[in-house]
Amino acid sequence: MKKYKILSLVFLTATVAGQAQDIEQAKKALDAEQYEKAKTMLKNSIQAKADNGKADFLLGTIYLKQNLEDSAKIYFQKGLTASDGARLSTIGLGQIDLENGNKVAAQAKFDQVIKELKKRDVEEYLYIAQAYMNTSKPDYKAAINLLTKAQVTNPNDANVKLILGDAFYGDKSQNDAYASYRDAYAIDNTLIRAKMQLGVLLKGAKAYVEAVKAYDEVIALNPNYGPVFRELAETYYLWANNKPGTYAENIAKALSNYEKYMSLTDYSLPSRMRHADFLILAKDYKALELEANEMQKLDKVNPRILRYLGYSAYQNGNFDAAIKALTDYTSVSTNKVIAGDYYFLGLAKVSKSVAADGKTVDAATLALGITDLKKALEMDIVMANGLNEIGKKYFSQKLYSIASSLFELAITNPDSRNYLEDNVYYGLSVFTENNGKELKDVNAVALQNADKAMDTVIAATPNYQEAYLYKARINSTLEKDDVMADTYQKYLDIVTAKGEEEITKNKAKVLQAYNSIAAFYANTDKAKAKEFFGKTLALDPANNYAIESLKKLK
Repeated sequence: MKKYKILSLVFLTATVAGQAQDIEQAKKALDAEQYEKAKTMLKNSIQAKADNGKADFLLGTIYLKQNLEDSAKIYFQKGLTASDGARLSTIGLGQIDLENGNKVAAQAKFDQVIKELKKRDVEEYLYIAQAYMNTSKPDYKAAINLLTKAQVTNPNDANVKLILGDAFYGDKSQNDAYASYRDAYAIDNTLIRAKMQLGVLLKGAKAYVEAVKAYDEVIALNPNYGPVFRELAETYYLWANNKPGTYAENIAKALSNYEKYMSLTDYSLPSRMRHADFLILAKDYKALELEANEMQKLDKVNPRILRYLGYSAYQNGNFDAAIKALTDYTSVSTNKVIAGDYYFLGLAKVSKSVAADGKTVDAATLALGITDLKKALEMDIVMANGLNEIGKKYFSQKLYSIASSLFELAITNPDSRNYLEDNVYYGLSVFTENNGKELKDVNAVALQNADKAMDTVIAATPNYQEAYLYKARINSTLEKDDVMADTYQKYLDIVTAKGEEEITKNKAKVLQAYNSIAAFYANTDKAKAKEFFGKTLALDPANNYAIESLKKLK
């Protein structure tokens, strides 16, 4: 009997050790973003020992990372009943509370866990800190406060340093983040993510060459560490967009590194969705359409796939398919709709409003598209930046009603990088759309707004002569002749101050200004009128309008 007890104890010890090893291997897979591999390991661990609270918690954590809250909750609830690691699942449920906006409930759960901890317990502090950070509205300062306390009793714990680095990075404290990541790697050089994060800091500082070198050092240590290729992809993407001359080369590198990342992690549906999100950023819509179709093979009912189908269909010119997919997605209240969903839905409807002849615009369909675009900008005003390029395309196609509608939305964001140009194009679009119409037929409200847009441009760039020209033309259409004449004079002041070469270069516009001012004075100040018609003839002796007008003034 004694021998049997000893053998049983040895077997139990070996089993517990094996389970602990399985957990550690799963945590390594989780760190490497091999989520499906980690899930398989943890499920096997639970199958071997149903009462496995830590495995339940880690599984729940992975499901949260994959935006599968219901599945996460199932494992957290199960973990609560485990004899070991139950506190961790309490933290997991607290994170769900945070995600759902219930801070009071979350704090109560975290306080309950902390109350039960011993002086040198650290793991729970790390997971609570991560719970604060890994939500859609992260609280980095709360994480920093918690980890700072944990660091007092565990000054040489590499994991505390690593997670504290994440908190500082999220809080935009770059120097503190650097020190924490550096110290974490110095204490434990197996924490390869800490070394990778040093490159991430360089990426954030737009030191792209140095960031790539830092990542290459990580790859030299472990060529199979997937996350570093994701960071490389994101770095090349930012490099491409911030250095336009490098776009083609760097966006190709971004896409190839993301493919490498996928090959080292997995091709599960959540991973494909992250890939799809990156393809949207990289504007590779052909690849996005292929990825969306592959996702449909894996899951025919996941509504988020409709987003990718809709985005790619719009960009690939299939507007009906885009409208259907995105309407189906945005119509369901439980779907997590983002600004981009309404943005592409609106753009698809705008495109649909143009008839086959490329000239006729269906006003009702255009209005529906503009409504959706307004919803997008209400959710994320930064999306107004993208309307500049699209609006200019329609302007070049002489579809001024569409261009003016898009630029009117674009100028609602005064912080846009295209703000002044958008104001100019808005004013031009509205003027051109109304030019030549009788006063009773023009859109007076739009013209008045166009006038204000030109005032915005003039206030920011008072020497931009074209803004005065456009403002004068707009007020001429509105038959506000006094404003028209005054603004044409300001245009002439800037042009003539630059000398004869500038006048010659803008001869037609200068003649229009002279003749318009002369016509304004014709009924009130004939001498002034003759003066300006004289300026016209000095520049263009054969100008028929000035010649005939002077005859009438005699």
